[in-house]
Amino acid sequence: MTIDQAQTDTETLTEANDPILLPAAAARELLRGLPWQRFAVVGDSVAAGTGDPWPGYEDIPWADRLAATMTAVRPDLTYLNTGVYGVTTDQVRREQLSTVLDFRPDLIHVSSGANDLLHGSDLADVERDLDSLCAVLAAGGAQLSLFTLADAFTDRLSRFRPTFAAYADIVRRVAATHDAILTEFWDHPARLRTSWLSADRIHLTRAGHAVVATEVTRTLGQFIRTPHPWQRTQ
Repeated sequence: MTIDQAQTDTETLTEANDPILLPAAAARELLRGLPWQRFAVVGDSVAAGTGDPWPGYEDIPWADRLAATMTAVRPDLTYLNTGVYGVTTDQVRREQLSTVLDFRPDLIHVSSGANDLLHGSDLADVERDLDSLCAVLAAGGAQLSLFTLADAFTDRLSRFRPTFAAYADIVRRVAATHDAILTEFWDHPARLRTSWLSADRIHLTRAGHAVVATEVTRTLGQFIRTPHPWQRTQ
């Protein structure tokens, strides 16, 4: 994917011609052989799918898009999303953790820590708390998934860029610690699109959510095709 592709005039793009998005059939093919049956998403507004509609794109958050593709591949899949706008990692632990653990997921996407930073938490505390949350979620054997946020900190939010660059490193380290599937967005070219961010300049538009769903699908597909102990030996 090139920057030129990502910067295509967003006024002319729809789901049908967006060069970044996977066609539905291609997304299903990437997830063929999906090993998971119970998919949970836990955390903040990124998990919850907060964001403005965008012309030409379905009004569907990224996680719901992903779950729909997963269900098309594996009809017995069940999906739970406990994400809540504005919560900190401590709130996720207190208000979402028991529900998620009771669901007994075998794949969990975790999105948490950004609000802690916006509220002034120290980076070391954010890493400790995110690592602890992931440890509890992974203790039952679930595969974890995380992704970095995109480098789209401009205008009034530019002062947060160094902090969130460090946060991206935190997510990478925590993912490595827990053998999580990591999808990278920090340098993703779609962040340069005018359609990437909602009016609040924080949350993604539905066009951005469509890109996130595609890239997480790609990462999951790559993981599925990498030999792991749960795969049958040929």
